[in-house]
Amino acid sequence: MHALGPRIKQLRLEASLNKAALARKVGVSDVTISYWESGAIKQIGHERLVALADALGCPLRRLLEDDSVHTLPTPLYLSSHPPAPWHDPNANRITLPESFMAGTNWQGECYLVTPAPGERFDYLDSGDLAAFGPIDTFDQPGRYLIEGALGLFIGQLERGHGGGLLYSGEKAATAQARPLQKDDHPVGRLLARWRQEGS
Repeated sequence: MHALGPRIKQLRLEASLNKAALARKVGVSDVTISYWESGAIKQIGHERLVALADALGCPLRRLLEDDSVHTLPTPLYLSSHPPAPWHDPNANRITLPESFMAGTNWQGECYLVTPAPGERFDYLDSGDLAAFGPIDTFDQPGRYLIEGALGLFIGQLERGHGGGLLYSGEKAATAQARPLQKDDHPVGRLLARWRQEGS
């Protein structure tokens, strides 16, 4: 898999931008652009990635994907109705560089997801992109796609003092951690999220 740095350089050259021009568009110094391209800086924040893709005039997924992949996957639509979108046998997997996953040690499959038109989720607004890893069980505190009696929803999960799972949402009404319902179970872990510009 190609590193992110060379991909940034390639896309910058394709866009006919020098480092200083790209730096102005992204709102960073041209030294930062040099560090990104050389790989000296491996962690690039999500907001900067969105700004970088915008400045380069390319879809964010072009930064996320290996250049050797000829067809880039279209994000899967996430609906509140089960099953999770990666259960479709034609769903395309993606490979994310470690720098995108904020220290998450993930070795499994990964899928690019966006809310289906008209769908609303905690932690994932319309137009946002998210990388999800399919799971069968809770393994560490974080945000998960949960399947339950009310369908699919996203929530923050953690283990309570008694060993049970505690759920909390993004909105004030669900922000207080409470026990996860007996029939609710995690089906995917949120590995990375990119907000739409202006969100």
